[in-house]
Amino acid sequence: EANPGTIGALIIEPIAGNMGLVPADNEFLSELRRICDQNGAVLIFDEVMSGFRASRRGSFEFNGIEADLVTFGKVIGGGCPAAAFGGKAAIMDCLSPEGAVYQAGTLSGNPVAMAAGIASLSKIFADHNLYDRLNKLAVLFAHGLKSVAAKYGIALQTTVRGSMFGFFFTASEVKNYDDALKSDVKLYAKFHAKMLKKGVYLAPSQFETGFICDAMSEEDIKFAIKAADESFAEIVAQNASENEEMREVKARIADLEERLKEARKEREAIQERMKNSWGFA
Repeated sequence: EANPGTIGALIIEPIAGNMGLVPADNEFLSELRRICDQNGAVLIFDEVMSGFRASRRGSFEFNGIEADLVTFGKVIGGGCPAAAFGGKAAIMDCLSPEGAVYQAGTLSGNPVAMAAGIASLSKIFADHNLYDRLNKLAVLFAHGLKSVAAKYGIALQTTVRGSMFGFFFTASEVKNYDDALKSDVKLYAKFHAKMLKKGVYLAPSQFETGFICDAMSEEDIKFAIKAADESFAEIVAQNASENEEMREVKARIADLEERLKEARKEREAIQERMKNSWGFA
């Protein structure tokens, strides 16, 4: 609004995935839509992470906001290197061969990736209950994880969007990057290492998003929650042991400092007696 007529487009992740899973507030996205409409700017949703993961329609199922352009990543290639964008006809018709704008790229039209993508998307659209199942499993894992964390007095925030899930070791709700930075990354590193040893491979960074796939079952989720329970128990026990060791170390240090203090007093007393006995001024 401060620069009318000078901003051509605005791009945003409606469901951020590379700072952990942090969906944008719907009210915020609605205001962006209004501002773009009012100023003739193009609203672009980066759905490289959320496209066909949050739902068949990406973030739209959760915010109901229609972007002018949407970008997608390797999910449309069935995991193969691929990328694409789509949008409203008024914009897409500007592209060759209909329009004058030529677009090409390294990830454009690779036949293997396109075949994998067609197969993947065909299965997605043929299975009308797919995202309900994925969301159910993601919620089961998130709730189970939060429950076992609470059991050990560990603060944890969880979020689910379709097949996507995320969690932060913090007592406060995470709504932006600054909030995410307040999470306990050292605890996450310990938890990740424990889970890995128990056969559960989570993202190696606190600032990543996890995904549920159709090959998973409730038994897999229960296995992961059990592993989390055991991991939290080990971490709490380890912390208690480290705290006890630290208390012992501090006690020894305090004792040594007291003995050093007494030794200094004794040395000063000896020096004073020597000075007096030798008759030094």
